[in-house]
Amino acid sequence: MSDATPRVARPRRAGAVAAALLAVTGLAACSGGDDEGTAPREEPSTQTTAPPPEPGPVTGACYALPYDAAVAPTSDVAPVDCGQPHTSVTFAVGAIDAVVDGHLLAVDSERVQSQVSSACPAQLLTYLGGTLTHLRLSMIRSIWFTPTVEQSDAGAGWYRCDAVVLDGASRLADLDGDLSGALAGSVPDRYAMCGTAAPDAPDFERVRCSDKHSWRAIDVIAFDGADYPGVKAVRAAGRTRCEDAAAEVADDPLTFKWGYEWPTKEQWAMGQKFGRCWTAD
Repeated sequence: MSDATPRVARPRRAGAVAAALLAVTGLAACSGGDDEGTAPREEPSTQTTAPPPEPGPVTGACYALPYDAAVAPTSDVAPVDCGQPHTSVTFAVGAIDAVVDGHLLAVDSERVQSQVSSACPAQLLTYLGGTLTHLRLSMIRSIWFTPTVEQSDAGAGWYRCDAVVLDGASRLADLDGDLSGALAGSVPDRYAMCGTAAPDAPDFERVRCSDKHSWRAIDVIAFDGADYPGVKAVRAAGRTRCEDAAAEVADDPLTFKWGYEWPTKEQWAMGQKFGRCWTAD
C-alpha cells in the first residue's frame, strides 16, 4: 500500500540565478575655460538607487488559494479578509539565510529552497497544537512560498508558511477562520483523515472524515533510522499493532476490518518514515 498524499514534496525551480548588483555612479562633466578665463562649470552629480523592497507577508493573513497556486514556489495571490472564504492561513514568516561562505545564493537555489521546506513543517505543530500523531492522522498540511527572483533581487528575503486542509487528492478545503490550536486534544472530523475505500483498494482516495467515507486512519507506526528497512520489515511492523488498534475502536472486537499502509522506499527518502493503521468506519 502506498501513501498518496499529494504534498510529500513540492516542485521547485532549479538553477541558480546570480543576485543583481546595483551600480551607483556619480557623473561629473567639466567644460574647458574660454579665452577670457571663464571658470569651469560643474554639473551636479546624479545617483540611482533601488526602490525599497515590497512589504513582506505577515502572520495571520488569509488567502483564497486554489490547489495549483498552493503547490507553486511563489505566489502573487493577494490576502483576503479572514471572514471571507479562504483556503490558507499564514502561520509563520521567517528570514531566508542565503549567505554561505560569504557568497549570496539565489532564492531559487536548492540550498535555500531546502531550508524553507524544512522550516515550515517544523513550525506547523506548534501552531496547531496536539501531537505529531494527531498531525499525521489529519488532512492539515503546510505549504511555503519565497519571493520571486525579481523580488529577491530588489531586497526581499522572507519566506512564508501557510496551513491548508486537503479536501481530496487535488483540492483545498475552505477554512472557517484560522487553524490555531486546531489539533489540541483531538482531531476533529473536519480535519481528520478518512478514505473512500480500504487503503489498498484501486478507488481509494483520502478525504476528510466530515465527508462521505468508509475507512478511517486511527494510528501511526513510526520508524527510526536513516536507511529504509525494506518492505518486509516495515510491513511486519504494523500488523499486530494495527489489528489491536482496530479492535480497540470496534463496536464488536470479534468482528472488524483493519488495514495497514506502510511507507515505500521513495516516500522514506522524502522524509515519510511512518505508516498508518486503518479501520472500516
